[in-house]
Formats: sequence, structure tokens, C-alpha cells
Amino acid sequence: MKSNFKNEIQTFGRSLLLPIAVLAPVGMLMGMCSALGQAYMIDKLPFLGNAYCKAILSSVGLISSVVFQNIPLLFAMGVAYGMSKKEKGIAVFSSVIAYLTLLISMHVHLKLMGQLVTDKDGMALVGQGMVLGIHTLKIEALGGIIAGLLAAKVTDRFYRLQLPLAFAFFSGKKSVAILSIAFTIPVGLVIPFVWDVFTYGMRSISTIMMAPNIGAGIYMTLNRLLIPFGLHHVLSSTVRFTEAGGTYLIDGQTYVGILPAMNKILFELGPNHPAWNEFMPTLSSYLASSQMLTTLFRVPAIGLAMYHMAYIKNKKFAKGMILTVVLTAFLGNITEPLEFSFLFIAPKLFIVYAILCGLLTIPLQILEVSIGYIRGTIFDFGIFGLMYENTHWVNLIILGAINFAVFYFVFRYAIGKFDVKTPGRENEMADSALLNNKEYDKVAQLVVEGLGGKSNIKRVENCVSRLRIDLGDQKLLNMELLKEAGSLGTFIPSSNHIHVVFGPHVEFVRNAVDDHLAGVTQH
Repeated sequence: MKSNFKNEIQTFGRSLLLPIAVLAPVGMLMGMCSALGQAYMIDKLPFLGNAYCKAILSSVGLISSVVFQNIPLLFAMGVAYGMSKKEKGIAVFSSVIAYLTLLISMHVHLKLMGQLVTDKDGMALVGQGMVLGIHTLKIEALGGIIAGLLAAKVTDRFYRLQLPLAFAFFSGKKSVAILSIAFTIPVGLVIPFVWDVFTYGMRSISTIMMAPNIGAGIYMTLNRLLIPFGLHHVLSSTVRFTEAGGTYLIDGQTYVGILPAMNKILFELGPNHPAWNEFMPTLSSYLASSQMLTTLFRVPAIGLAMYHMAYIKNKKFAKGMILTVVLTAFLGNITEPLEFSFLFIAPKLFIVYAILCGLLTIPLQILEVSIGYIRGTIFDFGIFGLMYENTHWVNLIILGAINFAVFYFVFRYAIGKFDVKTPGRENEMADSALLNNKEYDKVAQLVVEGLGGKSNIKRVENCVSRLRIDLGDQKLLNMELLKEAGSLGTFIPSSNHIHVVFGPHVEFVRNAVDDHLAGVTQH
């Protein structure tokens, strides 16, 4: 029971990645359009003031904004897809219907209780607003998550429902959407009753998580510590989209969570609005600015320390492997491959790493670093750090250099002192040649054999950097074969459930494993 609950939480955290994966690149596009349309950029590059350029930038920005205006809908579909085990397409379809039903059900409750507020300013103060043309309670992304979870469960439970012959047309998959409406109505009617209690609880968490200066440090340490369990996505989404991330009154409108507030300031108001200096140093310390410290400075520092401490005979191989995982973070915002390289062999060092990440994140707000958005890649730094004014990006570089020095010397000392078997210090090195040559069919064959064969594999999924597999019997695992396949690490968070790290190759390995299990021959 406990194991199943853990697996469900991990699956839930993974399902939140799908909408976030859409928001990140669209946010970069909007950021470029917004930055290039600012008055100071037009002064520097007069051609941007050309009517055609302005029309193109504003049009692209407007088209991109539709994604951010419908974040709850994205979460409804993403969570439904990720959480459903059967008939994922039906689950996604039902999640949209469930979300619309949720909105109108909350409207009905407010109307019957005489709580509808028609004044625009008054609506914001009581958390009401217009969502998809419905005057309702604005519970933002949480509403989408509720609809997605409900649709996923209804799908798995009723997709084979058999009704009497007179109603046979509505049996099976057709029943799911109808039942989603039925189950969502009472949920929508009840939410306004409990919403005040929920927001009070989230605000209580917010007093700790959003404490001035130190809150971002606490958040970053927890975020790193939850990585082995795959629960860091849950923490991130909680702070980004609920009252745990604070509430912000900007231009008379209330924004719940750090991401909606940042979207408003970054993409609409710009760096010359008073809200920028008031809120951006805080908001960005939980998003891109803190992530950039890890991806652009800490990860390279740890990688350099590992390379310098590698055995001479292994340096050539270690160089390629370490460079790959460092660039994966630097260019792709994926830090797990490097973190997993020492997490399991030196868990105490990983705890020190997580604490240091938190402590060295604290100065961000003090230095007023105000670089938006979610990811921490060098591309994000170029767009949101260099192309916007008032980001104080130089302060990030200074703090980053300090981070680099601290992490380099701490890891170099720890690796030598405690003989940590980081890449290049093992007697036998994992061979990533198959991955580098993109021979995913051979990788899949080794993975399946290492997992105990086809009959031992119950379910295969993946997140950003690792396969997540449900097994029949974990005693049949062969770690040597998984290592031979090029795995950067393995982790067993619960009985008969294993994570196998493949970094940026994971999507292709997953596809090859699926094909191998299905008996499909790759060409």
C-alpha cells in the first residue's frame, strides 16, 4: 500500500512536467518578443521600431500568450495523460470536459450562495474572475490538476464499463466523459466551502518557503533533496501555482503563485514598471536565477573537480563522460545525470551538496538578481539576463563565480579524502559507446536483460533523465548489464520499482525498450 502510494506520487510529479515542458520554450519565445519590443531596445536597435518589426514581434507574442492564458487547461490534460494507465487519449479528452464542468459548478455555488462579485476590483480581492468566459473562483493550475486527476481515475476505472443493451451505445470509452461530468459536479460545488481552509494552509507554508532571503535557500535545499525520489516537480509546482508561493497584487489584479506573477511582470509590464523592482528579485530566486547557479556554475565546478580527481588511465574516458553530463545541464537544464553520478555512492556528499545549494542561493535576493524564467540554461541567460534591463546579471556572475569556487574545492577535497568513486575513479568504467553511437536497439536489449527479461517488466515510463520501471521481482536485476548499456546510475525508491538514468538519451532508450518489448525490429 505504502509502495503504491509512493509510485503514484512519483507518477504525479512526472505528469506535471508535460505542461512545464510547453511553458519553457514558449516562455523563451515570448521573452525574446517582449525584450525586443522594449523602448530601451528600440533606442539601441532603431530598426526594431519599424512598423513591420513591431507587428511581427507583437503578433508572435500575442500568439504565444494563449499558452499562458490557459495554464490550468494544460495541467488538466498533462496530468490526465501522465496519471492514466489505460486509454490516455480518452483521459485527456475527459479532463477538458471535467475542467469546464468544475468551472461552471463553482460558478453555480457562488451564485446560489449570493457570493458572486461583479465589480472587477472586488473580484480580484476575493479570488474570483473570468475563466474561459465563466465567472468563477480562480483556483488557477490547481483546478486543472484536480480535473486531470479525476479524469485519469475515472478513465482507468470505467473505460470498459458495460451498460444494459438499451444504453449500450454509452458503454465503455463513451461513458468516461459522461461520468467525469457526474463526478466533477460535486467536487466543484464543494471546493468553495474548503477553499478558504486550503488557502490558509498554503499561506502557512508560504511563511516558511517565501521568507525573505532565506526562503529561496530552504526551497532550493528541499528541491535538491527530493530529486532522488522524483518529487522535486511536486514541490516546484506547489510554489509556482499555489498560495505556498505567495499572492501578489499587481496593477489591481491578484496573482497566486510565483509563476503567474512573473508572467505578468516579465511579458507584459517590463523592467521599467515599479512591480519589477518590487517583486522580480524574489520571484526569480525560485526560478531561473537559482537554477542558473546550478546549471552554469555548480555543475561545471563539480565536473571539473571530478575530472581532476580521475585516475590518469581513465582521464580520457572520464573527460568525455563528464563533459557530456555538464553540457546536458549547461545547454539542456538537466542536472540529474551529474547528481546521480555521486548520489548513490556518496549520499552524505549529496546532502552536503543540497545544503550548499540552499545556502549559496540566499544572496540572490540581496543582490537583487532579477533574471526570469523557469530554466537555467545559457540560452535563458542570454534572453532573460542580457536582453532585459534591470536584471543585475553581473551580480549573478559574481555570485556564480563564488559558487564555482566553493563547489569545486568542496568536491575535490571530498572525492580525495573519502575516495568517492566518481567517474574516472572506478576500476571498471561504464561504457557509453552504444549511447554515443545511438545504437539504441542494442541498449534496449541490454536494459531488458538487465531488468530480468520481458516477463519481469510490468510497466515502463520515463521522465526527463531516467527510465522508471515497475518490476515483477527486483531480485532478477542485473546491475552489470544496466551499466554496460550506458546507465549513469540506478535507484530503487520502492519495492519492485527502479529508476535507470540515461540523461538526454532517455526518450530514445524508452522508445527502443518499448519496441523491444513489443517485438518490433529497428532498422
